[in-house]
Amino acid sequence: MNYKECYEWGKEKLAEAGIGEAGLDARLLLESVCRTKAGDLLAHGDAAVSKDREEAYAKKILRRAQRIPLQHITGVQEFMGLEFLVNDRVLIPRPDTEILVEEVMRHLTDQSRILDLCTGSGCILFSLLHYSNGCAGVGADLSSDALAVAEANRKRLGVEGAELIQSDLFEAVEGKFDFIVSNPPYIASGKIGELMEEVRLHEPVMALDGGEDGLLFYRRILEEGPAYLKRGGGMFLEIGYDQGTAVRELMERAGFCEIEVVQDYAGQDRVVCGLWY
Repeated sequence: MNYKECYEWGKEKLAEAGIGEAGLDARLLLESVCRTKAGDLLAHGDAAVSKDREEAYAKKILRRAQRIPLQHITGVQEFMGLEFLVNDRVLIPRPDTEILVEEVMRHLTDQSRILDLCTGSGCILFSLLHYSNGCAGVGADLSSDALAVAEANRKRLGVEGAELIQSDLFEAVEGKFDFIVSNPPYIASGKIGELMEEVRLHEPVMALDGGEDGLLFYRRILEEGPAYLKRGGGMFLEIGYDQGTAVRELMERAGFCEIEVVQDYAGQDRVVCGLWY
């Protein structure tokens, strides 16, 4: 088959399997196998594809048809213009979380010290350090498997000033920070079974399950967090679309000031932030 024929075959197989973005996923998988770019489908659709690459592509298409996440098949996900390694040990970085990073960057100053709780792949902390000057940070996660992925990303991206620690939230954290940022688990336990198959079966439950009402980790972070914030320091939390009011109230009760609920590009509540004095 040539390049376009491979793509059409893959798109058909994924459509038959009920994959929503069959065309996009088929193209991305073909690009990952052939090491090509988006424009090559139009510019070089008649290019021959070797038998080895045909077979490799077919295997990836069949895996995707089984609802294995695209990013677990390619092994990478772009976030904030950077490419992060991902697997089933970490939550796949999502565009919604870029809102959190962008909001922190609006307040970030040179030489700031940042704490990223539930760091996972490290995408939040490493993006902040990459796009700032002289900042340093700590990425904390309870999962040693997740920290191994974060360390691989730290080396891959050449991030300086980042320390990774295994910690149950603040348990092993020392010192005070200018910013505490987190995308904690926030799905209510009873809702986990309703998630799409790619998430429910292939992403780590501990990165999703936020307790009975989805607010377990917000309560802990906001109760314990002030002890780790410098005066005037900022707390920035990603939230579920329906959690803005609840997390804002938790932040108010904890004594934070200048609290804001920030919406994503779809108009949904996505980040709650406040300052500690």
